[in-house]
Amino acid sequence: MLGLINRLAGGDGIKHGLNILIYHRVLPTADPLFPGEVTAERFEWQMRLLARHFNVLPLQEAVSCLASGTLPRAAAAITFDDGYADNLTVALPILQRYRLPATVFVATAYLDGGIMWNDRVIHAMRTVPAGHLDLQSCGLGVHEVGDLASRQAAIRDLLGKLKYLEWQAREDRVNQLVDALRITQPTDMMLTTPQLKQLAAATGVDIGGHTRTHPILSRLDVASARAEIADGRAELEAIVGYRPRLFAYPNGGPNQDYAAEHAAIVRELGFDAAVSTAWGAARPGADLFQLPRFTPWDLQPLKFSLRLASNYRRDNYALA
Repeated sequence: MLGLINRLAGGDGIKHGLNILIYHRVLPTADPLFPGEVTAERFEWQMRLLARHFNVLPLQEAVSCLASGTLPRAAAAITFDDGYADNLTVALPILQRYRLPATVFVATAYLDGGIMWNDRVIHAMRTVPAGHLDLQSCGLGVHEVGDLASRQAAIRDLLGKLKYLEWQAREDRVNQLVDALRITQPTDMMLTTPQLKQLAAATGVDIGGHTRTHPILSRLDVASARAEIADGRAELEAIVGYRPRLFAYPNGGPNQDYAAEHAAIVRELGFDAAVSTAWGAARPGADLFQLPRFTPWDLQPLKFSLRLASNYRRDNYALA
């Protein structure tokens, strides 16, 4: 398998590249509403494949190797974004089974019963009774929901309308939506403070910064963006007992969700590196404050491996 990946990656790609994988949730069982979401079963074979064929490093170590030019062949790192409780309850036992390290980037405002705006919308569309939804009073149009396809379509439309609103405007719209539909939101989706402490204490797990409220940084003024990054790290430090050294940009699209000024803030605040969601493999000489990451969505091991190989061939991304 590694020989095939090496050939497809072009030899030097796998020798000199670092694939950083992004995960969010790892579900115990499949979700009919989102059949592509990673389940425990799928995560298990992915981790088994990574452990068998790749040099999986803690991201902090991988960053040091990039800086010194000592990255091992077929290097990879595993990351999780946001701070979902199933990172501890579902993903961690699998990681430990294969002795794989991971970095978990946590948005602190949602600890202890919080729920992110997109999950609030998804839960609302999942649970609302079938029928005609007039959300024009919220500025969110009219929707017919019933079967899975119509609920999926409503979710896509609502998330698209809400995603790039200014943070407070988005919160207000989501609050209006939830109140109008009288939906009770779950309180156990994200990590609690004790769970975060337990996760941080696990062998091989590192906690990274991800702001407080997960805003799109490019939609904030510079002072607010800086406060989000700094305050989120300070809150994490108070919980886990050490200062996070790595940062993940919310949403993470270069020149869309964050800009050069935000990378400069992260550097000035003393982080060692930061990760984006631009595809590609990081290579020696890469900008450590906008490392690319890869989203593994394939449902079969061979396709997953081929996509990893393809990602090794992509160039480092640079902000315009």
